[in-house]
Amino acid sequence: MKKDIHPKLFKAKIHCACGNEIEANSTRGESVEVEICSNCHPFYTGKQRFVDTAGRIDRFRKKYAKFDKNAEAE
Repeated sequence: MKKDIHPKLFKAKIHCACGNEIEANSTRGESVEVEICSNCHPFYTGKQRFVDTAGRIDRFRKKYAKFDKNAEAE
C-alpha cells in the first residue's frame, strides 16, 4: 500500500440542527455541522415533513400561484 495518500481520519462529533449529536469517524474534522440526520429525516421517522432550508417550496408556490387562479376562474 502506498504511504501518505490516505486522508487523515478524525473521531468527529456530528451536530444536527435538531439537536442530535452523533460520534463517528470523519475526514472533514473533529466537529461537523449537518442540517438533517437520521433522527429527524422523514424517511427514518415515518412522519411527513417538508425539509426546506432554501425556501424552494415557497418560491415554487409563488411561481405557480397564478395558474391556480386561472383554473378557479374557468
